[in-house]
Amino acid sequence: MLINIFLLIIGFIVLIKAADFLVDGAASIAKRFGITPLVIGLTVVAFATSAPELVVNIIASFQGNTDIAIGNILGSNIANILLILGLAALIYPIKVKSDTVWKEIPFSLVAVAVLFFAANDLMFDGISMQQLSRSDGLTILCIFSIFMAYILTVAKKKFLEPVPEEEHIKDRPMGLAFTMVLLGIMGLTLGGKWIVDGAIFFALQFGLSEAFIGLTLVAVGTSLPELATAIVAARKKQSDMVIGNVVGSNIFNILWILGLSATIQPLRFSDALNQDIIVVMAVTFLLFGILLAGGKKNTIKRWHGGVFIVFYAIYIVYLIYRG
Repeated sequence: MLINIFLLIIGFIVLIKAADFLVDGAASIAKRFGITPLVIGLTVVAFATSAPELVVNIIASFQGNTDIAIGNILGSNIANILLILGLAALIYPIKVKSDTVWKEIPFSLVAVAVLFFAANDLMFDGISMQQLSRSDGLTILCIFSIFMAYILTVAKKKFLEPVPEEEHIKDRPMGLAFTMVLLGIMGLTLGGKWIVDGAIFFALQFGLSEAFIGLTLVAVGTSLPELATAIVAARKKQSDMVIGNVVGSNIFNILWILGLSATIQPLRFSDALNQDIIVVMAVTFLLFGILLAGGKKNTIKRWHGGVFIVFYAIYIVYLIYRG
């Protein structure tokens, strides 16, 4: 019991400091090479902060804990938008570039739609056993490669363009910046694992279901890197890093992590999780709608953040009621 409490506390400390290192190092690299923080957020930071989800899902896939694996991803994506963007917006309003509104966010909607079609074998193919098969996993990974090709194209276009001064990015030696990124990735992964291990231990003491654990404790636990990174980036007024981190992580979670997990081991898909896919779609549409309603400003305001957090609390209450 004491070791689990210790892991939770140390995990939070490591996670927060690692997020600070990662944001500073990645933003410095972006400025030095003339790559926008948004691109860094959609790639390096998104990969790094999705590492805990990847580790948990690979382990869960091999152990046959598919409800934890799928619930982890769906719960993480919901938490990323409602909880993480909500808290970040409360700290500092998040300005979102037009390309993100019209390209990256719609791509995240495509990702969850692909998951819905791939998982519902009974609805679309008349097959009684619903699962993400290896062929589904490979198809999802192919779609992920298209997204990465798009990001690399964007990065190439932005290469050597000056980074706006309002980004408040510090100049650091390249060696130090890369070291900070590596330390940040290592710290996020290690801290996230400690927190998840502690959370699962306490959850099992109360006899909670795997699906509930995956959608709540594991999802929030593995989203702590995104949360820590987004809060640090918001405090530093790195809006592009915040939105790039969240949107990139949501895309990576479905297309990269679930695609890879299903390729390693087919994932059985329970009917109840369809409701959570619909919630992911709904909150992504909510984010898209808020940005469209804001006109040219494309800003997630503080009151939007408050609404997001209230909706997340309602979702958690619903999960408790659903059992």
